[in-house]
Amino acid sequence: MFIVAVTGGVATGKSTISKVFKRQGIPVIDADKIAREIVEPGQPCWQRIREIFGDDVLLPSKEINRAVLGKMIFEDKELRGKLNKITHPTIHRKIFWQVCKLLVTGHSWIVLDLPLLFETGVLIDFIHKIICVTCDSDKQLERLIARNELSESDARHRVDSQMPLEQKCEKSHFVIDNNGSVEEAEHSAMAIYNLMRDSKQHWLNRISFLGLFLIVGFTIYLLLKVFNKLPESWQM
Repeated sequence: MFIVAVTGGVATGKSTISKVFKRQGIPVIDADKIAREIVEPGQPCWQRIREIFGDDVLLPSKEINRAVLGKMIFEDKELRGKLNKITHPTIHRKIFWQVCKLLVTGHSWIVLDLPLLFETGVLIDFIHKIICVTCDSDKQLERLIARNELSESDARHRVDSQMPLEQKCEKSHFVIDNNGSVEEAEHSAMAIYNLMRDSKQHWLNRISFLGLFLIVGFTIYLLLKVFNKLPESWQM
């Protein structure tokens, strides 16, 4: 199995691209969905956020007031760093376990929707191909303001908190220009899907894994034999 990452900037249309792969039966791990789940009331991350940021970031229902917390962290780099230290390790751990579960199900490849792939850098070494979804800065701001009901100033803070899209595009294997229609973006995603579907990388990965397993197993066998610790049932 291999992993294809979908990344990009806020409000560039990553979810649109991930849905294309999902419709084709490819499992999609959504980092944003995980990020929302781990801050639900009572969760360890929720507890830490409440301790550090106080009850001012909570709604009457005790859920995180995402608008208030978002405004705080996108205006203050130090506070954003504190929040990232609370949430990112848990997000990456849950992604890891979801990948492990999918590994044993026999899927050839999966998609990881991870907006901050390059910013954190934690999972890059495990990614086979990276897709960056991009659009013009004006359109990005327009979409973000409309989607989140933000002021232009707040929207710019959120965009500026991430790595510039130009840099993300340079580091990616595929770039999807999402300035046009949804149909055009989906067509680009399907072209990449067809390439990944025909890839033999998952067989190479399985052969490598099997080879490593055999090498480790044979090494253990030899060590046990040398030190006369080999179980009788293993002896020839």
